[in-house]
Amino acid sequence: MTGSRVLGTGSALPRRIVTNAELAEKVDTSDEWITARTGIRQRHIAGDDETTSTLAIAAARAALADAGVEASSIGLIVLATATPDNTFPATATKVQAALGCNGGVAFDVAAVCSGFLYALSVADSLLRTGMAKRALVIGAETFSRILDWEDRTTCVLFGDGAGAVVLEAPSGEPGGKDAPGILASRLHADGAQHDLLYVDGGPSTTRTVGHVRMRGQEVFRHAVVNLSGVLREVLEETGISADAIDWVVPHQANARILDATAKKLGIAPERVIVTVQDHANTSAASVPLALDVARKDGRIKPGDLVMLEAMGGGFTWGASLIRM
Repeated sequence: MTGSRVLGTGSALPRRIVTNAELAEKVDTSDEWITARTGIRQRHIAGDDETTSTLAIAAARAALADAGVEASSIGLIVLATATPDNTFPATATKVQAALGCNGGVAFDVAAVCSGFLYALSVADSLLRTGMAKRALVIGAETFSRILDWEDRTTCVLFGDGAGAVVLEAPSGEPGGKDAPGILASRLHADGAQHDLLYVDGGPSTTRTVGHVRMRGQEVFRHAVVNLSGVLREVLEETGISADAIDWVVPHQANARILDATAKKLGIAPERVIVTVQDHANTSAASVPLALDVARKDGRIKPGDLVMLEAMGGGFTWGASLIRM
C-alpha cells in the first residue's frame, strides 16, 4: 500500500536578509571565501519578534492554504527542530494552539538537519495506524540563536526558516509506484560520531543553550558516504532506478556535498533542487523549504517522483521517496 499523500506545502522566512558581504564586516571572512566553499550567498536571520514557532505557524498556514484544507482537519502535528521556543512544552503545541486544532496529537522531533525526514516518517507511520486522517509535518529553526558569531567556520553556514507539508492518510486501497504518496523511507543514526557536529550546551549538562561546533571536513566525508548509501537503500526497496527520479530535494548544507552525492549516484545536477545560495543551512527546515520553493516555481509537478534526503549532527540521516 502506498503511504500518506502530500496535499500541500508551505514555507516561511525571517524578514532580514544577511549577505556574505555583511558578515565579512563582522568576522574574518569574505564573500569569495564563503561562496567558493559552500555556495552560500545569503541567509535569513530571525529578528527579536520572530521565533521558531512564529516561523512554523506561518509555514503551516501556507501549507494548509496550498492544500485547500481547514486547520480543523489536522489531527497530528509533528515538528522537527533543534531550536525550540522552550525546553518544554513542545513547539508543536504552540502551532496547534495558533491554528485552533487543539485536542489532537502534537509533539517535537529532535534529529537536527535530518529532523524533517524523521518527522515525515513518524507522521506517515501514525497516519497508517489511523491515529489521524491528516497531519502537518514541519521543519522549523532559528539556528542563529545557537551560533558562535566569532567562529567563521560555523556562523557563515546557517540561516533561519521553516517549511511544512500537509499529509493525508493512505486510503487503504492497494497502490503502486505510480500512485501518489510516500513510497519508502529509511532512517539511520550513529551516536559514535557525536563530536563531529554538536552543540556544546544543554539543560542537563551546562544549563545553557550552547553553540554549534563542527569538524567540517569529517562531516563532509561522512555526509557523502551516508547519503549515497541511504538513497540506494530506498531505491532498492522500491525497485526504482536513479534514472527514474524526477527530482532530488536534499538537505541544503553545502553545495559541494550536493554535487558529490549526486555524482556518486549518477544523478544529473539539473535534477537536484538547490536553494542553499539563498537560505544557507536551515537545518530541519531546509528540505521542506526547498520542496516548497520547487513546487511553487513549477519545477516539481503532480506525478513527479521526488527523493528527499538529509543528514544531521549526531549523526542522523535518512531519505524518503515520494510520488507527488
